[in-house]
Amino acid sequence: MNDSAVVTIKNKGVTLENLIEVSCFKKKVELSNESFQKVKDSRDYIQKKLTAGQLIYGVNTGFGAFSSVKISPDQIEKLQINLIRSHAVGVGPVFSKEQTRAMMFLRASTLAQGLSGIRPEPILKLIEFLNHDIIPKVPSQGSVGASGDLAPLAHIALGLIGEGQAWSSDNDHSCSMKDLLKKKGVTPLQLQAKEGLSLINGCQVMTALGLLSLKKAIHLVQLADAIGALTVEVLKGSRSAFDPLLSAARPHEGEIKTASNLRALLDKTSEIGQSHLHCDRVQDAYSLRCMPAVHGAVKDTLRYLEKVLLTEANSSTDNPLVFSSDDKILSCGNFHGMPVALALDYATISLTTLGSISEQRLAKLINPAMNIGLPAFLAPEGGLNSGHMITHVVSAALTSENKVLSHPASCDSIPTSADKEDHVSMGTIAARKLDQVIQNVSQILANELLSGTQALDILRPLKSSPPLEHLHHLVREHVPFAPEDRHFGEDILKLNSLIENDWIIQSLKKTVTLNW
Repeated sequence: MNDSAVVTIKNKGVTLENLIEVSCFKKKVELSNESFQKVKDSRDYIQKKLTAGQLIYGVNTGFGAFSSVKISPDQIEKLQINLIRSHAVGVGPVFSKEQTRAMMFLRASTLAQGLSGIRPEPILKLIEFLNHDIIPKVPSQGSVGASGDLAPLAHIALGLIGEGQAWSSDNDHSCSMKDLLKKKGVTPLQLQAKEGLSLINGCQVMTALGLLSLKKAIHLVQLADAIGALTVEVLKGSRSAFDPLLSAARPHEGEIKTASNLRALLDKTSEIGQSHLHCDRVQDAYSLRCMPAVHGAVKDTLRYLEKVLLTEANSSTDNPLVFSSDDKILSCGNFHGMPVALALDYATISLTTLGSISEQRLAKLINPAMNIGLPAFLAPEGGLNSGHMITHVVSAALTSENKVLSHPASCDSIPTSADKEDHVSMGTIAARKLDQVIQNVSQILANELLSGTQALDILRPLKSSPPLEHLHHLVREHVPFAPEDRHFGEDILKLNSLIENDWIIQSLKKTVTLNW
């Protein structure tokens, strides 16, 4: 984490690091003076236009298909409140508190670009809520990913005006937002012209979910290199496929980095590696030999996703946008989620392949026709013991589930708002699917790790490389060797928890450099 005591919202200031700090570690937030002034200048410009009687979409008109309806000056504030109340109709399980904090941080950041024509107050209220850990409960279903993430963002805005449900102080139950604000001594936001609209126009829900998933995926793809290297080791696979000459001949960045990781993990001091230097096998199965190509392609996809998401996080996605220095108020489609949706779908597909190749490596580990002398299903007394037979079946089930989840959400569209909003991105569905696929891949890798460490113990007294011995040690601190069948489900849950909280990868990286 950054050592500074506070994250400052400023122009183009969102990073993956500070989003994690605010959403997961509840770091305090402030608005920069420069951004405050830019927002204020934009608002002053809008006020002048209103005073002059100019008709401005969303300010003194209705919304969507009602854009031709003019709103009288004495009804402008009521218009904004009605918008929030009518749009806060999301359904389904609620997003986690961390996910919602990330959405609020991104919403404050995009409004702080100073192109929305609102007062600084809505941004400051978002910041105040974050700093007091006042977080609305936001249903996860109901966004089609265009005109912004309207329904979920409306639930956040509903909280800002003191309505709806919130996370309770113990973070476990729901409570009335009105009651929580009273308890915390915080006053609700009083909406003025355009501010309701500006709070819900944009792709901050899908972008926040995507960035949180990206952080998990970066760690997973590095850990996949380590777990895959362990499988290569115990299957007595060849190191030749990871030679730097091969990467130089096909210089995809991810492929180069993956091969480098595998070489570092499969250190030449390995006794297991030395034991089969002169075997007569020419080459290994694709799931071993092609890790640089497959894992590397996933890394390249994640770098593309990072670029898209950070561009989006530091963009203005309101409609209309106010360019006061150019004397223009422009209706636009910056709220459309397609750039994010396509990138999220791409990442989902790539992570499905990461789980798929792991499942195939596990299949080799338990198959006596492929596992180079290891016992069937890694069971020391096969028949009496079933070993890791169903561990692999679970990985196969999760791999197939991921294939279903990999159908691109962005391929779909459905007209909404009386055909005014006739093409949508489904980007928030893409973001939710990505999160589920990552959870499944984490479990698949946990299964391979359980089997890889079991196999390494079976090969004793031979030792592996120092990094892989350290990986084995990290697992054995929590999960012992299985000389006979036991409740392997508990072992897998422990390993998956250690993967999901980043403990294994962070501990491993203290002994070996791994790139993504």
